[in-house]
Amino acid sequence: MSDTLAPARQARRVLGSIAAATALTAALLGVSAARAPQAQAAACSGTTGVTVVVDFTALGGGIQTGCALGDPASGLAALTGAGFSYAFHPRYPGFVCTINSLPTTCTNPTGTAYWSYWHAQHGGAWTYSSLGAGSYDPAPGSVEGWSFGAGAQPGVTAP
Repeated sequence: MSDTLAPARQARRVLGSIAAATALTAALLGVSAARAPQAQAAACSGTTGVTVVVDFTALGGGIQTGCALGDPASGLAALTGAGFSYAFHPRYPGFVCTINSLPTTCTNPTGTAYWSYWHAQHGGAWTYSSLGAGSYDPAPGSVEGWSFGAGAQPGVTAP
């Protein structure tokens, strides 16, 4: 064997040791990897869950729909259950600043730049939410909507 392979072998041993130590630490602490919520990338059928529509049009994207299976306890649980991530504004706890990391910069909410939150029944009209997404409990079979901009409803009929 040549000496040029020795550094590669040593690197593999170190990485293997780190991986083993990490696994042992996790086992000793009872830590496990969090599983992503189960979601469908389409509207829910019937009352199988809560359909979530997110309108990224004002941010240069399209409109995405997902299904949070079951009975999510809040609008935020429906959002993540449908496969979307979110972050709160650092100075306004509970105020959704980004969805799927958009907009890329979390700005102070203004009348022209915020995530508005909506409710509807399948095929029905959108209604602006009078409660925050952390307080609202959507019923299975309903539709939740999010739209970035000046408070306009999502740009599609509730699926």
